[in-house]
Amino acid sequence: MTATAATEHVASWYAATANPAPERPALTGEIDCDVCVVGAGFTGISSALHLAEQGLSVVVLEAARVGFGASGRNGGQIVNGYSRDMDVIEAKYGARTARALGDMAFEGNRIIRRRIEQYGIACDLRDGNLFAACNARQLKGLRDHKALWERYGNRELELLEGEALRREVNSARYLGGLVDHSGGHLHPLNLVLGEAAAVESLGGRIFEQSPVTEVSHGEPVRLRTPQGVVRAARVVMAGNAYLQGVLPALEDRSMPCGTQIITTEPLGEELARELIPNDKAVEDCNYLLDYYRLTADNRLLYGGGVNYGGDDPADIEAVVRPKMLRTFPRLAGVGVDHAWSGTFLMTLNRLPQFGVINGNVYYAQGYSGHGVTCTHLAGRLIAEVMHGQGERFDAFAGIPHLPFPGGRLLRVPLSALGAWYYATRDRLGI
Repeated sequence: MTATAATEHVASWYAATANPAPERPALTGEIDCDVCVVGAGFTGISSALHLAEQGLSVVVLEAARVGFGASGRNGGQIVNGYSRDMDVIEAKYGARTARALGDMAFEGNRIIRRRIEQYGIACDLRDGNLFAACNARQLKGLRDHKALWERYGNRELELLEGEALRREVNSARYLGGLVDHSGGHLHPLNLVLGEAAAVESLGGRIFEQSPVTEVSHGEPVRLRTPQGVVRAARVVMAGNAYLQGVLPALEDRSMPCGTQIITTEPLGEELARELIPNDKAVEDCNYLLDYYRLTADNRLLYGGGVNYGGDDPADIEAVVRPKMLRTFPRLAGVGVDHAWSGTFLMTLNRLPQFGVINGNVYYAQGYSGHGVTCTHLAGRLIAEVMHGQGERFDAFAGIPHLPFPGGRLLRVPLSALGAWYYATRDRLGI
């Protein structure tokens, strides 16, 4: 989190329709607390809420605004699991790790729903998401995926083909799809704003416009901002893609990536239901996937693609609109009202990084595009390990993370080359 970062929410549909929220003050002076959380996105606010519920004094430092980063800009899809499937996890890291992560794969979803109900958060929650297959290979993959997830306890899956799929997403691009009725979608910025208000209702303090410029390890840890200092017995580093320069030891093992989203003008109820009749969120099975859903005011919110390194394209609509029209050609004459980018953090193995530095600085990051649910799980696991129950946290922390090939200089072009290879396979159906 750097002092030069933009400090207001990006001009997204989410920001335009956000629930009222206070502008919180910057930190001034010196304060003490049990736990200081760096970053007011889903990981940080989830951690702060779990810890505040346990009676700890919590301070959250945010360089910009609550939900400024990926937590307030993403596709809003509640997708169970991780960016790597359980068979891959088992093959690489063993049955014990796979079982531990599999047992937690659907927990983040449940935490989100519990928070919404418990704290009365208005965030347009809808049920159901769908994975769409563009070719026969992907459809076979969905059949395998269904059997695999059922082994880990998800019994709310439905495989659809042909006309049955058209009743969920009316596009000629797909051969079939897998519905996860336990998934869903929501307004992510309103969710994190509601959770932040819940933290404050329990006595937690949140400071915006307060980038951390220096961390002095010790007991206590000292965190310096431009106008203040926090002394904390323990720290949660939750800045994800916005922590460059704060935890240098982790930077070679993760890479910021950008993705782009547009929202159309309101489509009206009839056209919206013609496209996605039962209001489920959709993502395809391509390596560089498209993802989309309807908003509460009947716009189509459509995202896709990855920019390795996190740079924004000059014209976001020019990048995303052709993807939308391949899926829904009938939208050729529909206007686009909002276009924005967001930055997420990707790891080489596509699994999140959990760990502890010097015994009292905890971190969770690198969700690799599947952060909405796993961030909420991370907050619970951080609260558990701080109370001496570290088995579940350690299941993630024990996963090794290697640096990207080529280091910081070559990781972007090498990742782009790999993405081109897999995207070509998707286009050829192999």
